[in-house]
Amino acid sequence: MRALALDIGEVRVGVAVSDPAGRVASPVCVLPAAEVLAHAATFRRVLEDWEPELLVCGLPRTLAGEEGPQAERIRAQAEKIAAACGLPLEFADERLSSAEAKRILKEQGLSERAMRGKVDSVAAGLFLQSWLDARQI
Repeated sequence: MRALALDIGEVRVGVAVSDPAGRVASPVCVLPAAEVLAHAATFRRVLEDWEPELLVCGLPRTLAGEEGPQAERIRAQAEKIAAACGLPLEFADERLSSAEAKRILKEQGLSERAMRGKVDSVAAGLFLQSWLDARQI
């Protein structure tokens, strides 16, 4: 089952996708949040290209594991996106995914400026991979 992950931010949304077997996650792109929320052509193209069967959205949690202050906003936006796509929705813990994504990109030699357009999709790939791994047990 192919899953599409969204790391929903206020400005950008990172997109990642799993392979058809649902074992490996890969970053895809970063889209403006307004386009994803409006179900604009750029986001519809991603859906058409990858044909996901499930939407997995990152949910911000505190280090203690509780839902963070933005969790309510993310839940509402994710539900709106899932309804527009006609896809079932699940949530994944996205704790520290952006920090880990920055660390990975920095190790690859990217500058802060070069990372800007990649961090969100790499973060989506990281929490999607964790979500997939938890289901392989």
